[in-house]
Formats: sequence, C-alpha cells, structure tokens
Amino acid sequence: MDFLKKNYGWMLVAILGSLPLLVLTNMLDLNLSNGVSITLVEGAGGEGKTTLEMLYHVSGEFAIRWMTAVLTCTPFFILFGVTNLFVRQAMGIATAVWSFVHFIIFIWAEGFMETFTQVNYVAGFIAILILVPLFFTSNRKSMKLLKKNWKKLQSLAYAAIFLSLVHVAILDKTWIIYAVIVGLGFIIRIPLVRKKIMAIRKKKAGLA
Repeated sequence: MDFLKKNYGWMLVAILGSLPLLVLTNMLDLNLSNGVSITLVEGAGGEGKTTLEMLYHVSGEFAIRWMTAVLTCTPFFILFGVTNLFVRQAMGIATAVWSFVHFIIFIWAEGFMETFTQVNYVAGFIAILILVPLFFTSNRKSMKLLKKNWKKLQSLAYAAIFLSLVHVAILDKTWIIYAVIVGLGFIIRIPLVRKKIMAIRKKKAGLA
C-alpha cells in the first residue's frame, strides 16, 4: 500500500499514456506466419480518414497533448501549490514515447529521407532529436548524476514544444489550442506575475 500511495501519480500517467496504444494496434495487422509482416487494416481509420491518416493523427495528437501537459506542470504549481516531480517525469516519458511512435509510423510509411522534404517535417524531426536525451534522463539516477545540469537539459523541452507547434501549425488549426495553453503558462511564469499569484494563494491559505 505504501508503494501505491507514493507512486500512484506516475502509475496513473503510465496507464493513461499506454491505453491509446490499443487504438493503434486495432489499425495494424501483425502476421508472423512468414517472418514478421505488419500491414494496415483497411477501413480502420474512421472520421473520413484513411487508416494511415488516422495513425498519424492519433500518435501525433497524443504526443502534442502530453508535451503541452508537461509544460503546464509549473503553472499548475504556481496557481495551486501542487507539484510532483516524478509525475512530471512520467508525463515527459509519455510525450517522448508518443513522439517516437509518431515518427516511426512516418518513417515506416514514407521513408526516412521524406523527413527533409518539408519544413514541418524538419521541425518535427529536430523536436524528436531533442526529446531523445530528455527521454533517457527522465529518471532519478540522471537527476543525481547531472545535478544542476539536469534542469538545464530538461529546459530543452521548451524548444521541443515550439518546434512541435510549428510542425502542427502547418498541418492543421488545432495548434492554436496548444499554443494558447502554453502561452498562458509562460505568462504565469513571468516573475512579477508568479509572485503576485503565489502571494494571493498564500494569503487565501492563511485565511482558510
């Protein structure tokens, strides 16, 4: 029970981050009768999309959602005083995993060289490269090993979200939602705004 009390947060994130993978598996047909063969299930896309388009949509959408969620952790702490570093790390891992899945699907369908044919593809690829070291250092051992440099490395997440927004903006209009959320988060982070919010929160806590 103690383990569950201490780790229920990141366990919940792991479950929520893994469940959508079931949607993707329903769109793929794995054949092991003659080696390993993976094909798309025809008509599994729905919403007027082909199966491949839906694979892109689901994987990319969850990648940007988790990335946005990670960057709302600090504003959430400023507003409500609630924080959990290890939950944030779990959210970062979910972000990286979904981004990698999205990129793997793209390479599988289009080929690696297609990555360099459009600006939005290049932006997405650079974001993936940034997420690689963040993924492998989102753990307690890396925190102890890197010490102060750990935060500096993790701050690259800001560049990753910017490039991801560029990637999404060229593709569709949903980027506006994520841009607004991230933008509000940066406003809340401004030292003057942060101090005022925290002062109000502490005053309310003192009156309670």
